Amino acid sequence: MNMVSLLRRSLIGLCGAVLGLACMVSVTRSDEVSARVSALGLVVHGAEETLAGYCHEEAGALWLSLPSGARFELITSTANLPNPGDGAFHPFDETVVRAALRSVRFPMDQVAAEVFILPFPRRDGLPSAAGPELILLAPGVTPLSVEQQHATVVHELGHVIQYRFMPDVDLDLWSRYRALRGIDDALRFAADAPHADRPHEIFAEDFRALFGDALANYSGTIENQTLSAPNRVTGLESFIASLQGLPVAGGSLRGFPNPTRGALSFRRAGGAASPIDLYDVAGRRVASVAPTPLASGWQWSWDGRDEKGASALPGVYFARERRASSSVARFVITN
Repeated sequence: MNMVSLLRRSLIGLCGAVLGLACMVSVTRSDEVSARVSALGLVVHGAEETLAGYCHEEAGALWLSLPSGARFELITSTANLPNPGDGAFHPFDETVVRAALRSVRFPMDQVAAEVFILPFPRRDGLPSAAGPELILLAPGVTPLSVEQQHATVVHELGHVIQYRFMPDVDLDLWSRYRALRGIDDALRFAADAPHADRPHEIFAEDFRALFGDALANYSGTIENQTLSAPNRVTGLESFIASLQGLPVAGGSLRGFPNPTRGALSFRRAGGAASPIDLYDVAGRRVASVAPTPLASGWQWSWDGRDEKGASALPGVYFARERRASSSVARFVITN
């Protein structure tokens, strides 16, 4: 199966397959589409730009072609939809989308994503969707209120944040999140569960509720109303806020970005610092990095090269500081 087929397959529905490992906590996946991002930051493509620059007609159908190469057929008529609305599609307002993104209280300096405002919905996935470094905002069949737009934008951004800072391969973080959120039951809270019980959707709703503005939280609720309100879960906001790699109270070593295509940094708060050693899964030391002080902790910056100067191969790696009772940070290098 080629990459385009994989990407197309992975964007069906609002959640994908479970990343299951025997005897370990499973993690569900939300919509996943890769996008080329030239630099850190959020790039918004309005509906007209998306239609003119990323859509084309083929065999009587309109197709959306993403920078990654993934393609999706778009529906241009409401006639055969279960809910045809008022008979027209109503895209998100670019000005409102930008305002919703600016309103988010989560630190965005390490976040990159392309936001495509769709003029028409995807045939295989009518709702808005998100994945690593990408948000697709689907139009409504009636005009969308400012509140609806803020809520959807921040929810989808929550998926981007999760993929950026709490990837599916980080089972430790997912285990901690599940325990904190009270969703340890992997049979109930799984990819094939009802939408509100999917861990990725719960995370995105938590992000919206905790870091979105008043407009994004106009409903005063989250999708899964059987769960405690996010602001009533002790430690939940600080847990999510700590994911972006800033020094965290407690002295835990965290690497970012994770996954990475090479270079990354590690940070932790408080105490004295010592070099960290990086190892591959076979236990071989790949590199060592000296600490540099920050205003509220320490940082170690690695250029992604081994002790001989060669780029580290894709795979799973571990980092550990040379001090008593130091934590181990797990990270992944991708192609």
